[in-house]
Amino acid sequence: MQPFLGEIRPSYESLLIWQRSMDFSVRIYQITKKFPVEERYGLVSQMRRASVSVPSNIAEGRYRSTGKDFRKFLFHALGSAAELDTQICLATKCEILSKEYEKDLRGEIQEIMKMINAFTATLT
Repeated sequence: MQPFLGEIRPSYESLLIWQRSMDFSVRIYQITKKFPVEERYGLVSQMRRASVSVPSNIAEGRYRSTGKDFRKFLFHALGSAAELDTQICLATKCEILSKEYEKDLRGEIQEIMKMINAFTATLT
């Protein structure tokens, strides 16, 4: 990928990986509203921050000057997605989330991770 300096490039909002991760983050916010009050500053906070970090890193990386810089931020997004996947597992093991929610949420975050990996591979 060539440097972006001086170019007008499509917004991060046009990227499917950003759109999917934003929708997923909204979903995490909705689901964690139903978590026990005692988890407000624990698991709820962690899951929300990790979910917001995914599209945020995609957006920030999109406006870096090189593809190499963008890749770095995509790897940060992957790390946050893996963190969120782990937190979903923990919420299930702690019996805060049902197995059905776990399966659905983990399937969705893993699909987003695959999309980010595939997109990363296109950058040089």
